[in-house]
Amino acid sequence: MPSLKPIHPFTQKPHRTLISLSIPVLISMTAEPLTALIDTAFVASLGSVSLAALGVGTTLLSSLFWVFNFLSIGAQTEVAQADGEGHPEKAGGIASLSLTMAAGFGLLLILLILPNANWLATLMGASGDVGAEAVSYMQIRTYGAPALLLMMVAFGVLRGLQDMRTPLWIALGMNALNILLDWLLVFGIGVFPAMGVAGSALASTISHWLGALIGLLVVATKLGLSFSFTFKDVKRLLSVGGDLFVRTGLLTFFLAYTTRAATQIGADAGAAHQAIRQVFIFTGLALDAYATTVQSLVGYFIGRDSLVWAKKVVSVGAKWSLGTGIILGMLMWFGREIVIDILVPASAITVFIPAWAVSALTQPINSIAFLSDGAHWGTGDYRFLRNAMIAAVLVGIVGVSLVDLNSSNPLFWIWIATAFWSSTRAVFGWLRVSPGIGNSPFREQILDN
Repeated sequence: MPSLKPIHPFTQKPHRTLISLSIPVLISMTAEPLTALIDTAFVASLGSVSLAALGVGTTLLSSLFWVFNFLSIGAQTEVAQADGEGHPEKAGGIASLSLTMAAGFGLLLILLILPNANWLATLMGASGDVGAEAVSYMQIRTYGAPALLLMMVAFGVLRGLQDMRTPLWIALGMNALNILLDWLLVFGIGVFPAMGVAGSALASTISHWLGALIGLLVVATKLGLSFSFTFKDVKRLLSVGGDLFVRTGLLTFFLAYTTRAATQIGADAGAAHQAIRQVFIFTGLALDAYATTVQSLVGYFIGRDSLVWAKKVVSVGAKWSLGTGIILGMLMWFGREIVIDILVPASAITVFIPAWAVSALTQPINSIAFLSDGAHWGTGDYRFLRNAMIAAVLVGIVGVSLVDLNSSNPLFWIWIATAFWSSTRAVFGWLRVSPGIGNSPFREQILDN
């Protein structure tokens, strides 16, 4: 294969380089969902009503927050390509603009969510005590929206520079604080009041603001921050992120749609779904560690005009991701009793187990879906990602809509529909890489160095 100047470690030791970059991402990405699992365990001890309310609140806010993940993904790809081109000043400009837009969108979310919390909870099928606790959670957690978006972008910028360790240390510190505050505020320890689900929201808000401030300081130190960008720069980033906005919005909409359907079945189904959903997100972000590393490496080699090495990155990443997906599925099934003891109320176990089995079997499929996403993020093939997600969501929504909520175990069929949603993403994503359907960047004849 052609040599690169300067030589990137991946060209010498591809497997070792990919794993050494992926492990810090894996730990940092799983830190927050692990905290969410602990949070879920705390709230589960309060009963099915509180757990179902937590599921409604976290699903809604996660859906709204992660719609703006396009800022982080776009920043990571552009910073990685600028790094490959050898233009640090360009990377600094991208970082500054992305962070500014994150702050603006975060404030907009506060203004939109606070007065509409009751309506949003009702939209998710929550009523009575479940609805009241869900509203309380959302109203407090919303004040952390700017912090969460700022932190997402800061992490994207740092990973675009292939600095995977700094986001790791920030995530570990932030989530350790979150767990401590959960314990103090959910149950009321010492001078702290027992706030229940609302205490969980306050713990997340405080910890996210701390993580965002540290992330800003690190990015400013590495690249410097400037506010000299123009409206043309803003328009360009919005144009790049438009397709990602739609894609991420559809993804989060589908997850919210399944949660709404589960909540409508009843409190037990809602609680079981919340437990499965939290583990599903946890394993998904673990697989996303490979995708994030592949994104940065593919972006770097695309910036170096080396498609050969970009393809090699995808090939190596796919092997590791698929193997990890198989292991995760096995661990989920054989460790189901541990999950039941920690996360699932006794009354919800019957509806939990069949749906849990489907989620476990879906893990290898998820591994390919996530990995191919990372490859296409790295090339900037955002429109394809949008179109593939449209197809997947249509398949998933049709599947969920066909479920009879009055049948013996409708939650099982909701997770079957989710498996078809993941399968559609995986098939389209991989076909775009190999053989390279449509106008795939992986089929372009780029002159290698």
